[in-house]
Amino acid sequence: MPARGDHDARRREVSEAVWRVLARDGFGGLTLRAVAAEMGASTGLLTHYFPTKRALVRHALEITQERTVIRNRRAGVADGLAALRSALLDVLPLTPRATAMNRVWVSFWDAALADPELGASEAARYARWRAKLRPHVEAAQRLGELPAKADPDDIVTITAAFTHGLVVQALFDPDRFPPARQTSLLEQFLAGLPTHPAIGD
Repeated sequence: MPARGDHDARRREVSEAVWRVLARDGFGGLTLRAVAAEMGASTGLLTHYFPTKRALVRHALEITQERTVIRNRRAGVADGLAALRSALLDVLPLTPRATAMNRVWVSFWDAALADPELGASEAARYARWRAKLRPHVEAAQRLGELPAKADPDDIVTITAAFTHGLVVQALFDPDRFPPARQTSLLEQFLAGLPTHPAIGD
């Protein structure tokens, strides 16, 4: 354990323990006792940083958001559907690391649905994700890969819904949705976007 006065080092250690509990047990298993056991420490030490379960959940959410931002992404590709495909592949649980990240986020939904403030945070996160996808959709429209007259917000919403629907199915039934099948289904979805009844000319 770090020296008593090394507050930053201790907090980093706590944060790493919080992440390990999240990745293994989700937000539902996140308790002061679980984090203390992960660290081999007492719950009394943790209450110095997180006096309540709510404070612990907020910190866990901050860690999850940070790890989402800094996760490895595919190298930049050309604009349009190719770039959209790359951005969506970064979201799917195709690797153990990506699977753990998605398990954490899906487990957070329960807490977010029960807490208006956390729910607003989750809604804002989705809005940011859709905003990042929109430039790829608009580029695809300019390139003639998607109908120019279609509402880009509708395309983004349909695409985000498909992708996270696939994420959830893969998390619950990984044998049925291995990485190769996830990728194939995404390819089929993107190939059908230009003729999707909700966005066609």
